[in-house]
Amino acid sequence: MADEPHRIDVHHHFIPADYREALAREGVEQGGGAPIPAWDVSLAREVMDRNGIASAVASIPEFHVGKQPFSTRWARQCNEFLAKTISDDASRFGGFACVPLPDVAAACAELEYALDTLRLDGALLMSSSGDRYPGDPAFEELFQELARRDAIVFIHPVMNPPGSDVPKLDLPNFLAEFVFDTTRCIANLLYSGTFERHPSIRYIVAHAGGTVPYLAWRLSLGGLLPGLGDAVPKGPLHYLQRLYFDTALSASPYALAGLMQLVPPTQILFGSDFPMAPELITEASISGLADCPVLDRIALDTIERGSAISLFPRLRPAV
Repeated sequence: MADEPHRIDVHHHFIPADYREALAREGVEQGGGAPIPAWDVSLAREVMDRNGIASAVASIPEFHVGKQPFSTRWARQCNEFLAKTISDDASRFGGFACVPLPDVAAACAELEYALDTLRLDGALLMSSSGDRYPGDPAFEELFQELARRDAIVFIHPVMNPPGSDVPKLDLPNFLAEFVFDTTRCIANLLYSGTFERHPSIRYIVAHAGGTVPYLAWRLSLGGLLPGLGDAVPKGPLHYLQRLYFDTALSASPYALAGLMQLVPPTQILFGSDFPMAPELITEASISGLADCPVLDRIALDTIERGSAISLFPRLRPAV
């Protein structure tokens, strides 16, 4: 595939070699049931060029190790790696900062450094951290800091406790459990009142929101319950319809038809999930969007680059 680079990929993972080696020393060699792939910046550029991707806003995925010193140390090293890569090629790359939850003090300190000093483009939050989901009162200080900066937050699934406490299935987590954990995360942000308290935070939810579009009406029924309804005074759907969603592993008419009933194309962004998903998935995602009967040319262009430019205007010269 060799069209002119124009797409902006907001779900593109960096996996620095020294981070991958450190994970292996801790016995972590896979994420979501798939092996952690070898990766470098040159490979990323080659895949982007072959697939018409002008720019990528990268995140370094958090693989569960369960040791806070490890998370804190590698959040700093990964954020500095992102910042150096962006400095070397600012037209092609952006980055979401790692924050070492569940240590809230360490996460707030790293957020300050990553956004205020390194000038990264937003923050990565995993769907759960330790034994808590975003929206838990223990994480409120971090959300206050995110709101103070009008931050863009990329929500990506992970199977840490409590979401990993599921019936035994002989299936990789990325097939189904990831999308369920994403949905639990969004439901908790909704009914903890986090969306209401901090409206300036802009969220991009991975993989078309997990099952959120399909369950949006069902999720909204919580607003009728005593106590829960107080957290969503504007109505549950108001908050869900303010979210942004990426197309990673979701560029099909089945997913997009439901998603576009919830939000317009201006809140949908192209995502590849490379290299956790191999390049053939990137190719399939591009073809899936191009062939999707619910997308016209304007909507396709909006998803492939326009929505991202509205959130990351500094990438405009690259397209």
